[in-house]
Amino acid sequence: MHRAYIGIGSNLGDRQANILAALQRLRMRARIARVSSFYESAAADGATGPAFLNVAAEVETAADSSSFERMLADLQVSLGRVGVTRLEARHIDIDLLAFDDYVHPDLARRPYNAVPLAEIAPQFKSFASVNGNAPRKRERTLRFDANRQEEEPEVRLSLNRVGVSRVRRIVHLEVDGSPRVFNGEFTMVADLAPDKAGVHMSRFSEILEEATLDVLAATSEPARIEHLVAAVAREIVGSQRAIRADVRLRADFGLERWTPVSGKRGEEMYTLVGIAHADEREVRHLIGVEAEGMTACPCAQLMVREHSMHELVEAGFSEAEASRALDALPVATHNQRGRGSVLIGVDEARMPAIRAEDLVEIVESSMSSETYDLLKRPDEFFIVNKAHHNPKFVEDVVRGILARSLEMYADLNDDTFVFASQVNYESIHKHDAFAEAFGTFGEFREELRTGAYVTEKTDVASWLRTRHSAVLLS
Repeated sequence: MHRAYIGIGSNLGDRQANILAALQRLRMRARIARVSSFYESAAADGATGPAFLNVAAEVETAADSSSFERMLADLQVSLGRVGVTRLEARHIDIDLLAFDDYVHPDLARRPYNAVPLAEIAPQFKSFASVNGNAPRKRERTLRFDANRQEEEPEVRLSLNRVGVSRVRRIVHLEVDGSPRVFNGEFTMVADLAPDKAGVHMSRFSEILEEATLDVLAATSEPARIEHLVAAVAREIVGSQRAIRADVRLRADFGLERWTPVSGKRGEEMYTLVGIAHADEREVRHLIGVEAEGMTACPCAQLMVREHSMHELVEAGFSEAEASRALDALPVATHNQRGRGSVLIGVDEARMPAIRAEDLVEIVESSMSSETYDLLKRPDEFFIVNKAHHNPKFVEDVVRGILARSLEMYADLNDDTFVFASQVNYESIHKHDAFAEAFGTFGEFREELRTGAYVTEKTDVASWLRTRHSAVLLS
């Protein structure tokens, strides 16, 4: 067996999904021993276009160096790379960095390759000395005496949730280190004791304004979403004399994206989600995103393939020829537009490690393909072709979100919480398909390690230490 080191990069389309697709296909042809973290850097060597995302991988292969390089070239073609010149932006780029005793002569002049490589192979650290910008490792009123709310109700029963929803506010938040202005939508609820007629609905908006000002006053920088919802929840508990309070903020935001073939710049819209639960002792929170994409149905694709096989054989092709033809071409199936979400819960100290852009890429790369508002004809072909080569059930998407969350945040402890969901808006059925899963990292790691079904997993309400969660996720 030979030991090879390769660099994989992408700066068009869903960069992380492109790299993961390359690794997945490479696993079918060789053994991947180690993969570095993701590193981001500006396009180098005179190239133009958006920033590159790069990883390095250690590969064990039985192929000699020439055969291995041909395999890498074929792999790039299979991923849709055709006719890209040296300085053009590209959705995938795979370089052989070292093979047994051979080391690429330009490795020291390529920090985007050398730095990820040094992470997994210390013997190459001498090549990773960087002058200048190093690749960035990606690691989250009037007063009235009348007060009917404080009087006793006619029926002395407690209520689980009372509050306001669809409260719209312009909020300033920090997302992945950059200040952004959002049109946010809040849901704020508290429990109601049996001896109180009601909560002070008007005070929710007042609390929101005061908490927002308090959070902004604490620092000169925009607040992270989890800090804002936590401050609002904490204030509700105090001002409403509630035992517990729940707050959810949804805010649409844009990320710069480049179409996978034509390289057209655009801004794709996603939804940032922050949830907080407060009681008299503590505040717990979740942060996450929602993102759209598409899936191709595996079941219908298998049926079309089986039927096409019969048709080709009846037309005079041998079974081997028919099978070879069907392997070479994407088989037709029906598609769904999907909306996936992921929520991560972790202790306050580790929250900065959770970045919105990373969460978006987790969700998008778990579907058959990402989607774009702006698509030229070559981009449209690429997306459709990619999706049909990568069919997914709604269940596959949710499992992919979980697996990618466990991989990306492998350094987080077993108490970390993850919630994943996917809705596929069916194209040929009159219903939608839906799947979700939730639990701690420790529970999912136990299933992967032992193969045993962990039947009692931690849900959102249990992790937040509240008794209710439906209003927060709806």
